[in-house]
Amino acid sequence: MASPVQPATHSEPAPVARRGTGPALFALSLGGFGIGLTEFIIAGLLTEVSGDLSVSISQAGHLVGGYALAVVPGALLLTPLLMRRPPKYALAVLLGFFIVGNVLSAWAPGFGVMLMGRIIAALAHGGYFGIGAVLAASLVPASKRASAVAALFAGLTIANVLGVPAGALVGQQLGWRAVFWIISLIGLIALAGLVALVPRTEPEQGQLPIAAQFRALVRPQVLASLAAAALVFGGMFGVFTFIEPLLREVTGYSTAAVPWLLVIFGAGLFVGNIVGGKAADRNPDNAVLVLVILLPIVILALGAVAAFPVPVAIVLFLLGAVGFATVPGLQARVIRHATGAATLASATNIAAFNLGNTIGVSLAGAAIAAGCGLRSPTITSTAVTLIGLAIIVAARLRARRTPDPVVSSTSTSVAKGNPSWISI
Repeated sequence: MASPVQPATHSEPAPVARRGTGPALFALSLGGFGIGLTEFIIAGLLTEVSGDLSVSISQAGHLVGGYALAVVPGALLLTPLLMRRPPKYALAVLLGFFIVGNVLSAWAPGFGVMLMGRIIAALAHGGYFGIGAVLAASLVPASKRASAVAALFAGLTIANVLGVPAGALVGQQLGWRAVFWIISLIGLIALAGLVALVPRTEPEQGQLPIAAQFRALVRPQVLASLAAAALVFGGMFGVFTFIEPLLREVTGYSTAAVPWLLVIFGAGLFVGNIVGGKAADRNPDNAVLVLVILLPIVILALGAVAAFPVPVAIVLFLLGAVGFATVPGLQARVIRHATGAATLASATNIAAFNLGNTIGVSLAGAAIAAGCGLRSPTITSTAVTLIGLAIIVAARLRARRTPDPVVSSTSTSVAKGNPSWISI
């Protein structure tokens, strides 16, 4: 996901260390790389996994949806339990879940154990990025906080651009289980780096009590933002999960070509994250509106050109670019309206993205299972995204009629010299 936006707190602690933060940030980023690889790698191995575990393509898709769904309790239950602990300790615990889950996935003798491994690994997802963002920011001066958090999320981006295609290639040559053993090793290295390189810091100051933080999550604008994030990203992910069989069986690409096509998609993610971040810096609400109007058009275009190799590669790049360009603005919006609950809101929004993945994948898989063909996910995903667009429009209209008093007071604080910081 994109990196979160943190509101100003009443207490701005001095950075823990101004020297040697590069290795610490690299260790944090490596954990993000492993988590991103775990989430997305199945999309490039779906045919191999389904064949080896003797399940259908649509049933194998539940390995994606199950992971995404498990991110939600991980974010909402583990994050509150751990964020009162030193961040280094909390992240070590979360990486423990990640490693155990991936070892189970690599060893899995059947679909049930594989699904269990995916769920255990997913419990680390939301909390790692929510708590990790706060920790990364605490390691540097205020003027460099955006860069520090960007470094954390660089691992997630690199996982999509290079890790997933490379993993698909390794899976084709050595088997899909080898990929999960490698991911487990990455988790162990990240844990060792965390222990050795990341300094111990105190829990974040200036946040509301836990009960008040959960109340902040049910503010109308926060709920609207979370719902929109879930549906918009779920629409994109519903298409992406089944992209490998689409490219092979409808477009006619060979198995060997799929990793390179995933590189094209990953390049779109990279470009989209940069462009979406810059657009969100200027005006996150307008950026989100424009991009979410474009996204269903791109998804429909993918279905329309699915039989043509060159056009489908171009639209695949656009799908990654437009889909991920929505993330910074959506992330910025939910954090802005959840003032005083920065870490929990950050983790919850990541959970919302993954809950949306479950919705998108489930609908797309049901359409395929019903015999509607491998292009049908473009229809179901378009519908999901359009519902997200309707929520965004409704939330904007409500905000104009009834301004959020919490956001208004924060804006006043910023104007008086207590600036928030944004990291995209």
